[in-house]
Amino acid sequence: MGTVFSFDVRGGETDAVRDALDEAVAALHRADEVFSTYRDSSQVSRLARGELSVEECAPEVAEVLELGAEAERVSDGWFSMSYQGRLDPTGIVKGWAAERAAGLLAAVPGVTGVSVNGGGDVQLRGAPGPQRPWRVGVSDPLRPGGLAAVISAAGTDRLAVATSGTAERGAHIVDPRTGRSAVTDLVAVTVVGPSLTWSDCWATAAFAMGSREALNWLEGLPDVEALLITAGDEVRCTGGLGARLG
Repeated sequence: MGTVFSFDVRGGETDAVRDALDEAVAALHRADEVFSTYRDSSQVSRLARGELSVEECAPEVAEVLELGAEAERVSDGWFSMSYQGRLDPTGIVKGWAAERAAGLLAAVPGVTGVSVNGGGDVQLRGAPGPQRPWRVGVSDPLRPGGLAAVISAAGTDRLAVATSGTAERGAHIVDPRTGRSAVTDLVAVTVVGPSLTWSDCWATAAFAMGSREALNWLEGLPDVEALLITAGDEVRCTGGLGARLG
């Protein structure tokens, strides 16, 4: 998927955890093989060219396309699974794959905590230790090496943190209404919620919207909090984000 994944697993019997890690890594590679738009032989590339039907693809293709359609509906089209008129579900696949990998690891008997980090977007399950929640640092896009916030998973068994912005990869987010790079007042949007699949989608859509529309929209999503940073170094956040800081 063009990025690095890392895993932190607490508890569980060593061999069982290693087997689950092997399964999780294999699932990530499989997702890349099936969904990559850079591989001409991938099922998604062949689907886009009309060489396959959805029914002829692996079952996870239909699952991801259904999730993407829901993301498009909820975001009023600000999240899109097309690029230059061609099917491109990459905006949802990474979060979906990382969340699925975290579920595989969390299901191992005795495992008490799981963190799966895919290119800076994180899915958390359980906790790293007794009375010790997972904590995720959010990079400051305007001050390299600094943190804009620290998100705590205290009080919840499942939390995801996803960021979209221009600091790491430049202007790579597309405005689906113009087909060109999104030009807004934002440099980063971090979304916090139970699911990395959705948090990643919402961060991408919110960035394309711009800060004013995005903040209003994010406030209306259930179980979602967000931190928005503008190019003018303004920090805006949803009303409940404070409960997640620490």
